[in-house]
Amino acid sequence: MKNTILFTFLLLGLCSYAQEIEVKNLKKHVYFLASDRMKGRGTGSKQNQEAAKYITSQFKKYKLEPLGVNGYYQDFEAKVRKVKVTDSIRPARNVIGFLDNKAAKTVVIGAHYDHLGEGKQGSSLAKDSYGMIHNGADDNASGVAGLLELARVYSQNNIKEPVNFLFIAFGAEELGLVGSRYFVKNPTYDLNKVLWMLNMDMIGRLNKERGVSIIGYGTSPEFETIFKEIDPNKFVKFYTGYEGRGGSDQTSFYEKDIPVLFFHTGGHDDYHKPTDDADKIDYESLKGILELEKAIVDGSFNVGSMPFRNTDQKNNFLVTFFADCELIR
Repeated sequence: MKNTILFTFLLLGLCSYAQEIEVKNLKKHVYFLASDRMKGRGTGSKQNQEAAKYITSQFKKYKLEPLGVNGYYQDFEAKVRKVKVTDSIRPARNVIGFLDNKAAKTVVIGAHYDHLGEGKQGSSLAKDSYGMIHNGADDNASGVAGLLELARVYSQNNIKEPVNFLFIAFGAEELGLVGSRYFVKNPTYDLNKVLWMLNMDMIGRLNKERGVSIIGYGTSPEFETIFKEIDPNKFVKFYTGYEGRGGSDQTSFYEKDIPVLFFHTGGHDDYHKPTDDADKIDYESLKGILELEKAIVDGSFNVGSMPFRNTDQKNNFLVTFFADCELIR
């Protein structure tokens, strides 16, 4: 009897430490951010501000330290350039939370939370879409859901990893990577302490035959070592691309000589259209992508030393797969 009780307590203890990616959390985040009431989260809109508040509420729940300028917020201005509007200069903000493990180095995990709003700021690919809500479930509520779920797992697993984590939800990505570029020019954390950066943009519509693309494999020689330890049979299918640049926020960090990996499931018929809705997300595959990301992040803990990057490779990257137009938008 005593052994049974002891075994039960041991199991309860193990359960308290185990934190797994949960589909229900991913669905909750995507359905909130990509609902019609959020009206596409266009930069400068009150719905975009509401999305920032939602992300902040989750960061607070996970007890992340605020690392913006005003609490979790880093405010800036962004300009609409593709169309002529009277309010071309719009307020925007990054939302920044820090998990301090008292480590020397930090991994940045990021995703942008803005989208096209009601089709009035340009970039819509749908005909006669002015005034129509672009919910942006894949682009990029899926990435934000991943950001929040990784924040939950790493902050609640009762494990003190050998790196810190800086979680950033970027604003105004759709207006030209404005939020991430503002951050690296005005960092609220010492960029010299950043080991590498993981970016998620459109990870909700996996093509199982092609797999998820991981851009930036060539931005550090250490990534080859890390990927050798990844058993592809245990995760969703993936393929790697060498180059660090691409049409999302990891580019801003790459340009500061920070190694990057950018996860992306590719274009689809609903890209930048009002039909990019929450019910079209493949949540089980989204979970699988996050499990792969976590394995890669965990694999980077004890590999190499700074500089993580081999700067001699910077000008020798091979652009292997920029056929997808969404990667160069």
